[in-house]
Amino acid sequence: MKLLLLILASTVLFAQVPAPVNADQQAPTMVYNLPSQPVGPDDLLAISVYDSPELTRTVRIGSDGKIRLPMLTEKIAVAGKLPNQIETAIAGELQKEGILVDPVVSVAVAEYKSRPVSVIGAVRNPLTFQALPGTTLLDAVTKAQGLTDDAGADIIVTRPVTDSDGKTTQVTQRIPAKALLETTDPLYDIPLYGGENIRVPQGGKIFVTGNVRLPGAYPIQETAETTLLKALALSQGVLPFTAKTAYIYRRVSANGARTEIPVPLKQIMDRKSPDIPVLPDDILYIPDNSKRRLTATVLDRIAGFGASTTSGVLVYRH
Repeated sequence: MKLLLLILASTVLFAQVPAPVNADQQAPTMVYNLPSQPVGPDDLLAISVYDSPELTRTVRIGSDGKIRLPMLTEKIAVAGKLPNQIETAIAGELQKEGILVDPVVSVAVAEYKSRPVSVIGAVRNPLTFQALPGTTLLDAVTKAQGLTDDAGADIIVTRPVTDSDGKTTQVTQRIPAKALLETTDPLYDIPLYGGENIRVPQGGKIFVTGNVRLPGAYPIQETAETTLLKALALSQGVLPFTAKTAYIYRRVSANGARTEIPVPLKQIMDRKSPDIPVLPDDILYIPDNSKRRLTATVLDRIAGFGASTTSGVLVYRH
């Protein structure tokens, strides 16, 4: 009786010992639910062949768009195919080389790496992500956590386009940022398929310096006209003793050369001359009236000196 119990216990323990796993099988250990779309180089496929653990594995697509499976003499071209098409291709090769009579193959995409979309420029979080089916430009902007305050008026999208002859060219499209963010029009919220480069340039700036309360660089909207008076409002106005003439330094060539444009500042502020436009990258210089300032400074010193003595006469002591 004791011998019988010992045999039964040994049988149960043996049955509980897991069967050894061949490390070369690289069997998928998770369920992949990524949307199906044509695959490309560097994408990772999860391949399962029923009752053939030696063929069940994850395989990354090579730069040539092909995969290699054990026991098959030739690589299988999979780039541009959907998972169900890859299943058919693998099953056909297994039958063709006499490895399996009626193989049952399942293919899922474990990871996409062939559809990068990059978002750079005036966004809060520049990044690169993989485009899945249904991804749009608004999705890309959202993933980048939106535009910064100094973003320009347009979003520039560059994407590869392949013609009927198989020639690929880069096509650039400008999308108005305001229209994209405020409407749901598919004309602006364009679909992304991978390979797009999305760039958000910074908006134009004007530089106000000189005798103003708050000198600095101020962003301006390219779609709206900015004038001299608006620029002065951005810099919180002029200080006392401002000269009658201001100057705009405007870039006139690609090498950075600028031309000086005199501006009748006092007449414009007195509404005796029309306001003038200020362009992006202009430098607006508001000079002061140095002669008046010097005179006023001397008067201030004299007044302070007179108030500091009772008789108006300075007494010097050693």
